[in-house]
Amino acid sequence: MNYKMIGKFISQLLFVEVIFMLPALLIAAYDGDMGVTKAFLTTMMLIIVVAGLLYLWCRKAQKAFYAREGLVCVGLSWIVMSLLGCLPFYLSKEIPSYIDALFEIVSGFTTTGASILPAVEGISRGNLYWRSFSHWLGGMGVLVFLLALSSKNDKGKGFTMHILRAESPGPDVGKLVPKMRTTAMILYLLYLILTVLDFLFLIAGHMPVFDAVCTAFGTAGTGGFGIKNDSIAGYSPYIQNVCTVFMLLFGVNFSCYYLMILGQFKKVFLDEELRMYVVMVAGSIALITWNLKGFYGTLSETVRHAAFQVATVVTTTGFATTDFDLWPGFSKTILLILMIFGACAGSTGGGFKCGRALLLMKNLKRNMRRILNPQKVEVVRNNGQMVSEQVLRNIDTYLSAYCAIMIVSVLLVSIDGFSITTNISSVIACFNNIGPGFDAVGPTCNYAGFGVFSKIVLIIDMLAGRLEIFPMLVLFSYSTWRRK
Repeated sequence: MNYKMIGKFISQLLFVEVIFMLPALLIAAYDGDMGVTKAFLTTMMLIIVVAGLLYLWCRKAQKAFYAREGLVCVGLSWIVMSLLGCLPFYLSKEIPSYIDALFEIVSGFTTTGASILPAVEGISRGNLYWRSFSHWLGGMGVLVFLLALSSKNDKGKGFTMHILRAESPGPDVGKLVPKMRTTAMILYLLYLILTVLDFLFLIAGHMPVFDAVCTAFGTAGTGGFGIKNDSIAGYSPYIQNVCTVFMLLFGVNFSCYYLMILGQFKKVFLDEELRMYVVMVAGSIALITWNLKGFYGTLSETVRHAAFQVATVVTTTGFATTDFDLWPGFSKTILLILMIFGACAGSTGGGFKCGRALLLMKNLKRNMRRILNPQKVEVVRNNGQMVSEQVLRNIDTYLSAYCAIMIVSVLLVSIDGFSITTNISSVIACFNNIGPGFDAVGPTCNYAGFGVFSKIVLIIDMLAGRLEIFPMLVLFSYSTWRRK
């Protein structure tokens, strides 16, 4: 295990975290909020000291870097970043419990949007900005950002490849271009362009600048932290529709946008995962609109709320325009299914991913044919390309780990005595990085009622879900740390 290379990378990550705290510090200072300003200054100085000492110890690290180091590096980086990133909330006393502050920032970085705050409008603008920006930072991945800025001359063995593959969502991470560093740059450039477009459309709807910035961060990262107690419900139908469109756009595999820039529209149109995503979204909106007939005053209002909630759930964003916990059971069941499926691989959305589900169904179909015709040789294809048996085995392994973690987590959080609907939906919502669930954790409620132990379980679920399970499993595996 190359401990020093991992330490060096984490130290660089912490320096980046300090830089990203600067706007929140300036906002707090501009507002004259000395308590929050002092909290950010103290946090930034502490992070600089920790990062400096770590960098000095690891500055001469050897650059040999393999899959195990990549997975451990990603898992440790997100944990350390969260442990220190929550300090402004805690030191300012706006979230007096450290575990609650950690829950809030992990929910931000993992783009979950689950909150322990009963009244978010009482939080200072500095902390609100940092809370929302954590979505944007975690959406594409802070380590991917660091790779995009890394030196062109960095020739570590597999360094960028293993980091990018460990942090990026999806069954398999391929290159947009031959160099992984350039791929990371392209991803972040597309991410930035879409975020700016979202912001401009929100401003065009007369949304206040601060609100538009925070909402754009939450939409881009598919996170869902609102800066109003009613989330997006208090804004105009135009703004709600803008959020609906951009949530769905950020749920698309970013490689599709790159292909569109290259003019390869046919490849995008024929992408099987994208078509599954579009059909699933359109079908869900139609079914929920039908089921909600008479629930709202007009058809247009019904379609607007149905489309928004389908978009926010399937992309695992977590915004809300209405209390969908009051909807009929059929509509809530559709939302629950969408929570699990999630968005496309290679997007900022969470969940099991449409790409995995598609390959899982194709492999099931192939195995059924094998049972009927044992002598027949058949391969699984996606977009006309043969899918390797290793990728299919990885998906089967992922599904097994996914189900096991869900079952254990539901069992552990049930100790607090909430209803089974609350327990199951809270785990699904946190593990799939959605945010609101049903019953006691519905869109008008929060996670403050859970005990410390349950919150820690849900924190681990959020991290495991955002990092595609394997980095966290490897991090807590005995075989990872034992000497060979």
